[in-house]
Amino acid sequence: MNATSPAGALLLCRAEPETVRPVAHLLRERMLLAPAGDGWSVLVPEGKPWQGGADASAAGVEPVDRVVAGWATALAVGSTWPVLALWWDGDRAGYTLASGFRRPVGYVWLADGTPAGEDEAMRTFAERLGLDPVLDVQALEELTRPDPDVDARIRLRGLLAVLTRIGLILPPGLDPDTPGDRLYAAADDRPEAEPVVWTGWRGAVKAELDAVESSR
Repeated sequence: MNATSPAGALLLCRAEPETVRPVAHLLRERMLLAPAGDGWSVLVPEGKPWQGGADASAAGVEPVDRVVAGWATALAVGSTWPVLALWWDGDRAGYTLASGFRRPVGYVWLADGTPAGEDEAMRTFAERLGLDPVLDVQALEELTRPDPDVDARIRLRGLLAVLTRIGLILPPGLDPDTPGDRLYAAADDRPEAEPVVWTGWRGAVKAELDAVESSR
């Protein structure tokens, strides 16, 4: 990860795609939705809200972390499952975990991997996702310790490795530090991916009612 790296992000939802779909429509953003393991889905945004990468804020564009934190919070408030936003740009990388109406928790690393968050965030993260309070917390706490050989991309991969223990498996091509447009293209190549496009409130309500009926 370096200063010229374009920004990118993923939204990981702890629910199946058919459950995520009606809520995702309410974001009114162009995204792709795909399964991401056992009981997980991934939303891949097109990326336009933060085009400009690390210099987005200077150019008057919302930075990627702020945009996806807002999306994750909106998804979590309208559902019963947690939403994990992973994000990166040329300067930093990190995550925001939103769960219901509780205050979101997050962590940040500088591009070179230097930890820039609070250790307590990792313990709260593990608790809200039902991770092992000993083994998984130890693995997460390793990500908060200085290591000159580990950059932000490796930190995010370490976080994802812990989540595989609770069923998360990202589709091929959806790797941290990948530019947003390449993430979108990789997801679009997956036959199981489907577009999430805002079709107006009538369409959103119909999609949500259809999801309720199918769950019955």
